[in-house]
Amino acid sequence: MKKKVCFAGKGGVGKSSCVILFLKYIIANFPESKKLIIDADPDANILDLLNESLGLYGTIGGEIIELKKKIDRKEVPPNVSERKLIEETILKNIKKNRQFDVVVQGRREGEGCYCSVNNVVKSIIDTLEEIYQFVIIDSPAGLEFFSRKTAKDIDDLILVTDMSKMSFHTIERLIEIKEEVEAKFRNIWILVNKYNANTKAPFIKRIEEFSNGEARLLGFLDYNPEIQRINFETKSLLEISKDNPIYHQAQEVFSSLFK
Repeated sequence: MKKKVCFAGKGGVGKSSCVILFLKYIIANFPESKKLIIDADPDANILDLLNESLGLYGTIGGEIIELKKKIDRKEVPPNVSERKLIEETILKNIKKNRQFDVVVQGRREGEGCYCSVNNVVKSIIDTLEEIYQFVIIDSPAGLEFFSRKTAKDIDDLILVTDMSKMSFHTIERLIEIKEEVEAKFRNIWILVNKYNANTKAPFIKRIEEFSNGEARLLGFLDYNPEIQRINFETKSLLEISKDNPIYHQAQEVFSSLFK
């Protein structure tokens, strides 16, 4: 099985936490598969949630800056193509883990970079998606990521929202402009995160209205203080207990992607 899943949504809705919960689901249910996480969000929260740190020059964006400096100083072989240099930079900066690998885009700092970081991320996906059974993308807010041809042919686009009207408006705009981007989405889902109301009916109705039939409800993940506690402590969110209700909720919600 091969699957490319992308998480998108307004900043602050817990998108990156949902990525890690999905990763935990994949590890539990597809233990032998090769898994790649692409942190394409400039805020680069994934490694923080995994209790790992990374400076600018451990990210693809930072390494591209260094590569540009080497090119300017003529410290690279003249017969090596730009794409080859990019791919070598990407492969060198894959963070290896026993159960999965991570690539962090990071921010582009400074002027005069010889190619955009978005093009580099596209190279990451094009080069590596054949190697991995699961490619999981934590995208920046908005669909500009896709309109720049950074990713294409997504199996499942998961639009993460919380209970705020601003978050729902963001989802509505994302659905409205999806036809304008180059990427093709096989399935579009809406995942309601940090849910803490007594009834789901009003939110289901709102989702139906906002999605206009373009997206399906994936499910609800309740607000869970344990996630916040882990994020503040020196722990990985992957360590969240199987006894925690959010673990069982996530297992049930994400299983819908494989039915």
